[in-house]
Amino acid sequence: MTDYQLSDATRAKFKKISTASIATALFKRGLRNQFIQGVVPVAPKAETMVGQAFTLRYIPAREDRNPITVFQNPNHPQRVAMETCPPGQVLVMDARKDARAATAGSILITRLALRGAAGVVSDGGFRDAEGIGALDMPAYYAKPSAPTNLTLHEALDINVPISCGDVAVFPGDVLVGDRDGVMVIPAHLADELADECTNMESYEDFVLEQVKAGETIIGLYPSTKEEHQQKYQAWRQENGR
Repeated sequence: MTDYQLSDATRAKFKKISTASIATALFKRGLRNQFIQGVVPVAPKAETMVGQAFTLRYIPAREDRNPITVFQNPNHPQRVAMETCPPGQVLVMDARKDARAATAGSILITRLALRGAAGVVSDGGFRDAEGIGALDMPAYYAKPSAPTNLTLHEALDINVPISCGDVAVFPGDVLVGDRDGVMVIPAHLADELADECTNMESYEDFVLEQVKAGETIIGLYPSTKEEHQQKYQAWRQENGR
């Protein structure tokens, strides 16, 4: 758990930062396993997903505990998670990377979106994926899956540490998702990474411009020549970066 609160300023910075830049910044700090494996956007979105993690943990279903009638229970954890995930946060689901059954469908995810969630991530499946993809809210999953969650999953714990796509996700961690996938940022590193990666994005924009103009990457990326640093500083002043 963490007391960290993602500020509007840091959220806005991450909206302009790629998961690739975040992965590099985390690697510099010795964190090599923060990219959620095996999940993709249900549908690509123009805006980057940014929000703190609110978690739901599934365990393997046992038949005597998971008949269809469990959904009559108003305290069913899957339903409760949809109704309690705070606005601006990302619901992250641990399905043990088992996409043979859905972890949610379009009705529940629509409710989550209308309540103001910043996104949803599952290392399992979604049913009615087309409807989820039509929402403005970003959503990430392993693949479409028609069977109800009850066939293979039992929703058990809300807002506890989980695994999602082989990454440890703690409530309050910051998730950033783009078309490549989703990075998990430990909360205590979020603000400093937002600043560092903003500078990285600026330099990489400069580099790409130089490469398109025919410049060699040797000495440019990474920057090892003073002449490139001088050109970059001039580029920053010219472009307000």
